[in-house]
Amino acid sequence: MKNIKLIEIPSEIGAGTRGASMGIDAIKIASLDFMSNFFIHFPSETIPTENKLLYEPIESPYAKRIKGVVTMYERISKSVADTIKAGFFPLVLSGDHSTAGATIAGLKMAKPKSKLGVIWIDAHADLHTPYTTPSGNLHGMPLAISINEDNTESGSHELDASTKAQWNALKNIGKIAPKVLPEDIVFISLRDYEKEEKFIIDKYGMKVITTAEFRRKGAENVVRAVMRYLSDCTDIYVSFDVDSLDSAISKGTGTPVNNGLKEREAEDLISKLMQVRKISCFEITEVNPTLDKENLMAEIAFNILQRSANMLMMN
Repeated sequence: MKNIKLIEIPSEIGAGTRGASMGIDAIKIASLDFMSNFFIHFPSETIPTENKLLYEPIESPYAKRIKGVVTMYERISKSVADTIKAGFFPLVLSGDHSTAGATIAGLKMAKPKSKLGVIWIDAHADLHTPYTTPSGNLHGMPLAISINEDNTESGSHELDASTKAQWNALKNIGKIAPKVLPEDIVFISLRDYEKEEKFIIDKYGMKVITTAEFRRKGAENVVRAVMRYLSDCTDIYVSFDVDSLDSAISKGTGTPVNNGLKEREAEDLISKLMQVRKISCFEITEVNPTLDKENLMAEIAFNILQRSANMLMMN
């Protein structure tokens, strides 16, 4: 049985659409609507944000609000590392996906000798860098940060000295780079990415499981195959971006994409993953209630959260 601690990160400075900072509160509202005492059941910590930067002019067009993101990485990685060292399982709720690189950093800082695997359940690859980004939004970059990749081969932007320094600081949080090897990352339901990201996926032969393949094989077989693939890894981090769900249901997120997972498929996938002993952290991200109808996305996220916690406590 794992002792769970909730880490809440209501930050949205890495996103292009406003509102993800309210995602955690929306999930809490869903829990109240379901008459659940989930949020008083576990110890929790809320990481202070830099969301005030949303009101200030953007300094780095290719890495928007990166200074604030560096600050967030320092806070979050320390919190995650301390949580693990204290013997807790970090269940992370975050606003936008940019901070996932900090969660990964915290895992690695707590266990520097561990070989870390990542299961990235997301419509997007999040492998952009300030050199390649079409938007400048850092929520498209956390995996590039984690594998210490600049991808200058595909790059089309020149960075100023300050942006370059901040980018290097992000990649080197915890003085460990890379945190994860590209071959130890598995994408599930990936379906919307740019040629610059495809270049990295192809360069390292990164593992991608499409929605169609997931549907064909079923959750149990997919989880078994993924665990075989990551069998060298000692610890595995699971990141669940709600836009991995099909856009027919995932209205309440900044970047919905069709041909995604159905709600039941996502629930099955996550609950099977949470039965695996090597899983040492789970994160849910990118719920945006300002784009939603009747808080549906947060309700789905809460169901998945509750099921995953139940599995962790049973295991």
